[in-house]
Amino acid sequence: MPARPIEIHNAHRTLRAPKAAVARVIALLDQHAAKFCGGCPPGELSLVFVTDKKIAQIHADFMDDPTATDVITFEGDSAASLAGEICVSADTAFNYAREHRRDFATELTLYIVHGWLHLAGYDDLQPAKKRRMRAAEKRAMALLSAAKAIPPFRFTR
Repeated sequence: MPARPIEIHNAHRTLRAPKAAVARVIALLDQHAAKFCGGCPPGELSLVFVTDKKIAQIHADFMDDPTATDVITFEGDSAASLAGEICVSADTAFNYAREHRRDFATELTLYIVHGWLHLAGYDDLQPAKKRRMRAAEKRAMALLSAAKAIPPFRFTR
Protein backbone atom coordinates (compact mmCIF):
# COMPACT_ATOMS: atom_id res chain seq x y z
CA MET A 1 0.00 0.00 0.00
CA PRO A 2 1.53 3.35 -0.98
CA ALA A 3 1.89 5.92 1.76
CA ARG A 4 -1.01 8.32 1.95
CA PRO A 5 -0.44 12.07 1.82
CA ILE A 6 -0.37 13.42 5.38
CA GLU A 7 -0.51 17.06 6.38
CA ILE A 8 0.83 17.49 9.92
CA HIS A 9 0.48 20.89 11.54
CA ASN A 10 1.76 21.70 15.01
CA ALA A 11 -0.25 24.71 16.25
CA HIS A 12 1.02 24.27 19.81
CA ARG A 13 4.05 26.44 20.46
CA THR A 14 5.52 24.33 23.28
CA LEU A 15 5.02 20.89 21.72
CA ARG A 16 7.90 19.29 19.88
CA ALA A 17 6.33 16.85 17.42
CA PRO A 18 8.72 15.14 14.97
CA LYS A 19 6.74 14.97 11.73
CA ALA A 20 8.54 11.94 10.29
CA ALA A 21 7.83 9.91 13.44
CA VAL A 22 4.18 10.99 13.42
CA ALA A 23 3.87 10.06 9.74
CA ARG A 24 5.33 6.63 10.60
CA VAL A 25 2.52 6.08 13.13
CA ILE A 26 -0.08 6.71 10.42
CA ALA A 27 1.81 4.58 7.89
CA LEU A 28 1.97 1.63 10.31
CA LEU A 29 -1.71 1.92 11.13
CA ASP A 30 -2.51 2.09 7.41
CA GLN A 31 -0.34 -0.99 6.74
CA HIS A 32 -2.38 -2.93 9.30
CA ALA A 33 -5.76 -1.49 8.28
CA ALA A 34 -7.30 -4.95 7.86
CA LYS A 35 -7.02 -5.44 11.63
CA PHE A 36 -9.05 -2.26 12.22
CA CYS A 37 -12.28 -2.42 10.18
CA GLY A 38 -10.34 -1.76 6.99
CA GLY A 39 -8.72 1.35 8.43
CA CYS A 40 -8.96 5.02 7.71
CA PRO A 41 -10.42 5.80 4.26
CA PRO A 42 -8.04 6.53 1.40
CA GLY A 43 -6.97 10.07 0.69
CA GLU A 44 -5.07 12.84 2.38
CA LEU A 45 -5.12 12.89 6.16
CA SER A 46 -4.72 16.09 8.14
CA LEU A 47 -3.40 15.93 11.69
CA VAL A 48 -3.29 19.07 13.85
CA PHE A 49 -1.81 19.44 17.34
CA VAL A 50 -3.59 22.20 19.27
CA THR A 51 -3.96 23.73 22.73
CA ASP A 52 -6.90 23.13 25.06
CA LYS A 53 -8.14 26.63 24.26
CA LYS A 54 -8.20 25.90 20.52
CA ILE A 55 -9.81 22.46 20.84
CA ALA A 56 -12.48 23.96 23.13
CA GLN A 57 -13.21 26.53 20.39
CA ILE A 58 -13.45 23.79 17.75
CA HIS A 59 -15.64 21.74 20.10
CA ALA A 60 -17.95 24.73 20.60
CA ASP A 61 -18.08 25.65 16.91
CA PHE A 62 -18.83 22.18 15.58
CA MET A 63 -20.44 20.30 18.48
CA ASP A 64 -21.99 23.06 20.56
CA ASP A 65 -19.86 22.08 23.57
CA PRO A 66 -17.38 24.74 24.75
CA THR A 67 -15.24 22.37 26.84
CA ALA A 68 -11.78 21.09 26.00
CA THR A 69 -11.53 17.49 24.89
CA ASP A 70 -8.74 15.14 23.84
CA VAL A 71 -9.48 14.50 20.15
CA ILE A 72 -11.93 15.77 17.56
CA THR A 73 -12.15 13.96 14.25
CA PHE A 74 -13.74 15.21 11.06
CA GLU A 75 -14.63 12.82 8.27
CA GLY A 76 -13.26 13.72 4.88
CA ASP A 77 -14.72 13.83 1.41
CA SER A 78 -13.88 10.83 -0.76
CA ALA A 79 -14.76 12.79 -3.91
CA ALA A 80 -12.05 15.28 -2.97
CA SER A 81 -9.59 12.50 -1.94
CA LEU A 82 -9.67 13.65 1.69
CA ALA A 83 -9.69 10.98 4.39
CA GLY A 84 -10.35 13.45 7.18
CA GLU A 85 -8.81 15.60 9.86
CA ILE A 86 -7.75 14.71 13.39
CA CYS A 87 -7.38 17.54 15.91
CA VAL A 88 -5.45 16.53 19.03
CA SER A 89 -5.05 18.51 22.24
CA ALA A 90 -1.45 18.30 23.44
CA ASP A 91 -2.48 20.07 26.66
CA THR A 92 -5.06 17.42 27.52
CA ALA A 93 -2.54 14.64 26.80
CA PHE A 94 0.09 16.34 28.95
CA ASN A 95 -2.26 16.95 31.87
CA TYR A 96 -3.77 13.46 31.73
CA ALA A 97 -0.35 11.83 31.55
CA ARG A 98 0.90 13.87 34.50
CA GLU A 99 -2.20 13.20 36.63
CA HIS A 100 -2.19 9.45 35.89
CA ARG A 101 1.59 8.99 35.91
CA ARG A 102 1.68 7.94 32.28
CA ASP A 103 4.21 8.64 29.58
CA PHE A 104 3.28 11.82 27.70
CA ALA A 105 4.48 10.58 24.29
CA THR A 106 2.45 7.39 24.65
CA GLU A 107 -0.65 9.33 25.71
CA LEU A 108 -0.40 11.73 22.77
CA THR A 109 0.15 8.82 20.38
CA LEU A 110 -2.98 7.16 21.80
CA TYR A 111 -4.94 10.29 20.84
CA ILE A 112 -3.68 10.03 17.25
CA VAL A 113 -4.69 6.35 17.22
CA HIS A 114 -8.11 7.27 18.64
CA GLY A 115 -8.73 9.79 15.84
CA TRP A 116 -7.54 7.36 13.16
CA LEU A 117 -9.88 4.69 14.55
CA HIS A 118 -12.81 7.12 14.42
CA LEU A 119 -12.07 7.62 10.72
CA ALA A 120 -11.92 3.82 10.36
CA GLY A 121 -15.49 3.64 11.62
CA TYR A 122 -15.07 3.02 15.34
CA ASP A 123 -17.35 4.85 17.75
CA ASP A 124 -17.19 5.34 21.49
CA LEU A 125 -20.56 6.85 22.35
CA GLN A 126 -22.29 3.63 23.43
CA PRO A 127 -20.82 1.20 26.00
CA ALA A 128 -20.49 -1.81 23.66
CA LYS A 129 -18.97 0.29 20.89
CA LYS A 130 -16.67 1.99 23.38
CA ARG A 131 -15.37 -1.41 24.56
CA ARG A 132 -14.71 -2.36 20.94
CA MET A 133 -12.83 0.90 20.36
CA ARG A 134 -10.76 0.50 23.53
CA ALA A 135 -9.77 -3.01 22.40
CA ALA A 136 -8.74 -1.63 19.00
CA GLU A 137 -6.74 1.12 20.72
CA LYS A 138 -4.89 -1.49 22.77
CA ARG A 139 -4.10 -3.55 19.65
CA ALA A 140 -2.91 -0.47 17.76
CA MET A 141 -0.74 0.76 20.63
CA ALA A 142 0.78 -2.72 21.04
CA LEU A 143 1.57 -2.76 17.32
CA LEU A 144 3.21 0.69 17.51
CA SER A 145 5.13 -0.20 20.68
CA ALA A 146 6.44 -3.43 19.16
CA ALA A 147 7.63 -1.45 16.13
CA LYS A 148 9.24 1.13 18.46
CA ALA A 149 7.15 3.74 16.67
CA ILE A 150 5.95 5.92 19.56
CA PRO A 151 7.14 9.40 18.51
CA PRO A 152 9.46 11.18 20.96
CA PHE A 153 7.04 14.02 21.68
CA ARG A 154 8.29 16.64 24.10
CA PHE A 155 6.26 19.23 25.90
CA THR A 156 7.89 22.29 27.39
CA ARG A 157 6.19 24.91 29.52
